Amino acid sequence: MVNIGETATFSCEYSPNHVNDVKIIFKEGKDSIETIYSRWKKKERFSISDDKHRNLFSVRITAVTPDDGGVYLCGVWINRDSYSYSIINTVHLHISMPPVVRLEGESAEIICPYDSIYNSKPKSLCKGKCSTRDRNPLSETVREEKETKTDRLTLKDDVTASVFTGTITGLTAEDAGKYWCAVTLETDLNYLYTHLMVIMNEELNLTKYEGDDVSIQCKHHDEDQKSFCKAHEASMCVKDGVSLETIRDDRFSFSDEASTGVFTVNITDLREEDSGIYWCGAHVITKVHLNVKKGFSMIIIISVCVILLLIGGFTLAVWKLRHERQSDAYTPPSSVYCTVTHNPL
Repeated sequence: MVNIGETATFSCEYSPNHVNDVKIIFKEGKDSIETIYSRWKKKERFSISDDKHRNLFSVRITAVTPDDGGVYLCGVWINRDSYSYSIINTVHLHISMPPVVRLEGESAEIICPYDSIYNSKPKSLCKGKCSTRDRNPLSETVREEKETKTDRLTLKDDVTASVFTGTITGLTAEDAGKYWCAVTLETDLNYLYTHLMVIMNEELNLTKYEGDDVSIQCKHHDEDQKSFCKAHEASMCVKDGVSLETIRDDRFSFSDEASTGVFTVNITDLREEDSGIYWCGAHVITKVHLNVKKGFSMIIIISVCVILLLIGGFTLAVWKLRHERQSDAYTPPSSVYCTVTHNPL
């Protein structure tokens, strides 16, 4: 899975007996297989690097376009006289657009670039699977530069710029999901897709202490799309076309209540490093601020012990000082001797 405009790379491993054979890349078409890259044909933006020590050659495609998507075949030329090839790997390359992330109530633009050869072809925007047999179109087909508008959706095809745009205003949770930009040829073609992620206005702020447990309830509108992701930006939680659970820790667990549209994230034995921003949900997202402080009880115990020690030390010092002063101030009484002389008359 690669976003449009990015660089795609994939590797193909071969057996040691093919180390000196010519490496070649094919791409499956509707009715034929096209040679994309070989020693004699080097298509623009494609390159191959061969690591003979690891028996691995890598394919690199720069600035990918929607038309670069498809099935690629990694092969080696095993017989130059008969043009025999051995296919060693099959790679499915899916091209998507970066996710569109907006707040509830805002407007979102889903921009669909296409090759100029499709200028005269009908375009449509649909949500969900959008296959020929199972599709959910958002509006009627837009042709050329005509603009189609519904209550909250505007579709416009700019053939000069080869860009088809869908604008949705007043976003709600129901608008979130996977969107396909389709170009109609003989049949509807799932041409390019993106994810529309709607962040709910209501945020969740939690403060806990180390060692505590916490349960966080997350809403979802799709059984196959549940995620609890730690990241600075919500768009970072979408990868490879699906929402990923980016946390891999036994302390994190999920419990699902499908009938209520809610799943619960349970975190046990919280640690200070668990603090951060989490995105709860998948396409419909709640922002969660989790702040984990150091254990409160331990701080209190240590503080009380220190205070008691200080008080005890201070009391002992005062007692000793007073005792010493009293000892210095005390003087025992002097002895008086009387001599009585009898003088008889």
